Amino acid sequence: MILPPPPLLPGQAPVGRAALFLDFDGTLVEIAARPDAVVVPPGLPGLLLRLRAELGGALAVVSGRPLPQLDHFLPVPLAKAGDHGASIRPGPDRLAESPPLPVPPEAWRAQAMALARAHPGMLVEEKTHGFALHYRLAPAAGPLAEALLTGMVADSPFQLLAARMAWEVRPRGPSKASAVRRLMQDPAFAGRVPVFIGDDVTDEEGMDAARAFGGFGWQLQHAFGSPAALRGWLAQAMAHPLATP
Repeated sequence: MILPPPPLLPGQAPVGRAALFLDFDGTLVEIAARPDAVVVPPGLPGLLLRLRAELGGALAVVSGRPLPQLDHFLPVPLAKAGDHGASIRPGPDRLAESPPLPVPPEAWRAQAMALARAHPGMLVEEKTHGFALHYRLAPAAGPLAEALLTGMVADSPFQLLAARMAWEVRPRGPSKASAVRRLMQDPAFAGRVPVFIGDDVTDEEGMDAARAFGGFGWQLQHAFGSPAALRGWLAQAMAHPLATP
């Protein structure tokens, strides 16, 4: 059952000072078999840019992808947080904030690559401060990936993150929650009601952070059903002026 999201944005908004935090893969765009195969609908970048203007700049894309990949798929001036909050660009023409973080040993990547070669369809996705093992095209290998990576991160400064048909190694500390907290300090976002929309386990941290600020966390599958439905909702929101503060 798809539940309608609480009325908050244009048209019927009891709160006119929303701040939107949007996941990318599986939320704004459909999940693809490979991370490099996602398709960005032609109208999405422009829609986000217009919505950002309506929100006074308070719109951010918060993703597990590195910032350069987000810039490739969404080449428009938005606030963006990549690598699960390890790299944050608070707004257009702003420098990215990337605190020093450890990177996994090369031996870990070599073991992950060896496992991927042994299971056709499995692939390793490189991240700035870690990597992910995707098993969408080799579902039977999922438990093997989990076991291998669990052993790697034990007693280390890294953690293992469950994603949709993938396991990801990332440094402890940064998260989508920390990205929300950082951006809520920025003048464009400060004082607004945060709304985090995502589809994955990793997005729940961001949702919890939004709720801690008195905002909302909406699970895409429950509130909208699909990325296409979310895009339609955002487009419909743009058809009405935002309530003034």
